[in-house]
Amino acid sequence: MAVTRADTLQSVELADGVEIQLRVAGPAVRSMAYMIDLLIRIGVDILVAILAFMLLPDLVGMEMTNGLFLLFVFFMEWFYNVFFEAGAKGSTPGQRSMKLRVMSVTGGPVSLAQAVMRNFLRVVDFMPGLYLTGIVCMLFTKRFQRLGDLVANTVVTYAEVPIFMAPHVEIRAERRAPSKVLTREEQAALLQFLERAPLWADERRIELATLAHPLTEAAGVEGLRRLCGMALWLQDPEDKSGTPPSLKGAGMFRS
Repeated sequence: MAVTRADTLQSVELADGVEIQLRVAGPAVRSMAYMIDLLIRIGVDILVAILAFMLLPDLVGMEMTNGLFLLFVFFMEWFYNVFFEAGAKGSTPGQRSMKLRVMSVTGGPVSLAQAVMRNFLRVVDFMPGLYLTGIVCMLFTKRFQRLGDLVANTVVTYAEVPIFMAPHVEIRAERRAPSKVLTREEQAALLQFLERAPLWADERRIELATLAHPLTEAAGVEGLRRLCGMALWLQDPEDKSGTPPSLKGAGMFRS
């Protein structure tokens, strides 16, 4: 059974603090996908050439046939990848056969502008030959990005991302009433913080909890613990249980 290399699973923190996992693809599997696409393009070019030179010369003349065929080859060479990567599946037939797809580094689909940019820069990645520049660039970047990927802000990942199970941690957070009277907006913000905190990285949770220092009168993990306790009190201020409630989340606190 194949074992997934841990270093290909890259964490990306989005603007709102939510952390996602991208399993990036290395040079070897991407080279295989490229060779499959190259064979497909060559096969399509040969098929179109046979049909064109059998049917078109009598209709439009040999010179026009040559011109149309060269135009077709030009579009196949420059827009084959763009057409598929900017589509709904975000991958060419060769990439799909290797279970790859092109994504934005934020985890979203590739836009048309990004697809055009990353593929038009292939001519630079190809220099001085055999994609030497692109391969060297991939080997020296954490997410195996060639120059086209770096400029377009894209990354090639495996389409079937393994399910990432965040560590399950059960915390005894002490329910406590806020030390100050909170407005409706502040109460809503505190409850939203409690709801979304398990989706954020530890540093992001502590950073946001630090902003509430005037309310919690504590910093770091302790400030985060107190803030969540106040949010739990807002959820059910009449709870009389003597046992602190359980706060479950993805690595909410770590010793």
